[in-house]
Amino acid sequence: MAESKEYMTLPEENGSINIAEEVIAAIAVGAVREVAGVAGMMTGMGGSVTDLVTNKKNAQKGVRGVKIDMTGSALVLDLYLTVEYGQPIPEVAENAQKAVSAAVEAMTGCPVEAVNIHVGGVKLA
Repeated sequence: MAESKEYMTLPEENGSINIAEEVIAAIAVGAVREVAGVAGMMTGMGGSVTDLVTNKKNAQKGVRGVKIDMTGSALVLDLYLTVEYGQPIPEVAENAQKAVSAAVEAMTGCPVEAVNIHVGGVKLA
């Protein structure tokens, strides 16, 4: 069964550019993994910790720990991550927001309205 993909469409003078949601998610994950204090990504969006671990719909799409809202004129990204034990969570989250926003805007040309960080766990050493 073919899977339908969501695309961000950028109108251009000679046509349009379509960027798949998975591409935007990959850019966001790549950027957030470079942030000091981020231990990793969680699978799934919202709900309990059990929902985060067992959300198969997003795991099948290849979107691990990233939810993207492309309905408005700008992107809204939700990232679900774990933080290394001992790291200041507000500082790590703010650094993650800045890194993701800058990377997505630079690589896609799409404006980013918000990057929401959801810390769902702490990784013990």
